[in-house]
Amino acid sequence: MKVESAMKAVVVGAGFGGLAAAVGLHQRGWDVTVVERAPELLPVGAGLVIAPNGLKALDTLGAGNEVRKLAALNGDAALRRPGGGIVVRTAGDAIVRRFGDAMMPATRAAVMDVLTAMLPRDALRLGVAATGLEPGLEPGGGSARPVLLTQSGVMPADLIVAADGVNSALRKALFPEHPGPVFSGFTAWRMLVPAPPGDYLPGETWGDGQVFGVTPLADGRIYAYAADHAAAGVTYPDEKAELLRRFGSWHHPIPEIIAAAGPGGILHNDVYEMADPLPAYHRGAVAVLGDAAHAMTPHLGQGANQAMEDAVTLAALAGPARNGVELEKALARYTELRAPRGADIVKRSHKLGALTQTRSRPKAALRNGAMRLAGRVVPDLALRAMDPVVAWQPPL
Repeated sequence: MKVESAMKAVVVGAGFGGLAAAVGLHQRGWDVTVVERAPELLPVGAGLVIAPNGLKALDTLGAGNEVRKLAALNGDAALRRPGGGIVVRTAGDAIVRRFGDAMMPATRAAVMDVLTAMLPRDALRLGVAATGLEPGLEPGGGSARPVLLTQSGVMPADLIVAADGVNSALRKALFPEHPGPVFSGFTAWRMLVPAPPGDYLPGETWGDGQVFGVTPLADGRIYAYAADHAAAGVTYPDEKAELLRRFGSWHHPIPEIIAAAGPGGILHNDVYEMADPLPAYHRGAVAVLGDAAHAMTPHLGQGANQAMEDAVTLAALAGPARNGVELEKALARYTELRAPRGADIVKRSHKLGALTQTRSRPKAALRNGAMRLAGRVVPDLALRAMDPVVAWQPPL
């Protein structure tokens, strides 16, 4: 009896979306290879907060509980002013009651380790840079296989997953007419530091066009992030000094957190967003996901969460495919489900960024007053506003 060969998938990019897609496809019987241009997977990056929708995505892979172990649940959080005054306080148990899970802060490296451990050891191919592709699956054809072009040769497959980030070379090859992400007007910093002494509430502080966030991790460290208006491409010889210049007069523990950052311990990146949505999240037998499909500002904290939603949706839909015709239908359904949601979250994040980082003091005062009043009259109003973002369910 002839044994049917497994369908072959090549995933480009070993970030959250790429690894989650690879795990999901592998669990459904696909022969998966992940190619990553970096020569090794180093524990680089800072932290992230996995929202309940991201945890639901990870649960479909059997990874949710491992990630929950990485979090430090400290109850309440607060939105504050630079002087320390509390605008509104959010109870951690209210988030759990509404969405079934808390917000789970963790290091990026730890979450990636969880996903990498779920793949066969030979699934990862490091130091492989993608240079182009042939998408295959011409509309209605259902037969031509896509081919990934790399510096070390060609890689044919049944499915190629473009998870190669905001500057995706594969997205450019698939949609050369699309303008791609544009600069949002914000620049951002991230860092991991030891927890500072003294009491403090996790959460965010909003100033005149500036944001600083503080999130505790299970290992005793702090994941902190900051955002401010800036011109694109500006770099600073001393990132710590620049952050202290912008945020050093803010309330405890913000100056202490910045001061605790070691040499090279502050990551600084300009923020780009997909203002013009992609026409589709696939072309031929190539699917696009994560920042390659819908780069967004960090104000909703949804970049990695949306990438994981994409990944498990793609894996669930592609799982039953045993030929090109079935895969073509699965990819069309993937675009149908994910493209509208991705565009919507990009817009919501942009709007929240405009609200949180307004430079107008009258607008900021009006915003803070409205939020303070809403917090007293309808305590869970802010959580209700998150329903369209966080209250997501996997397709299967």
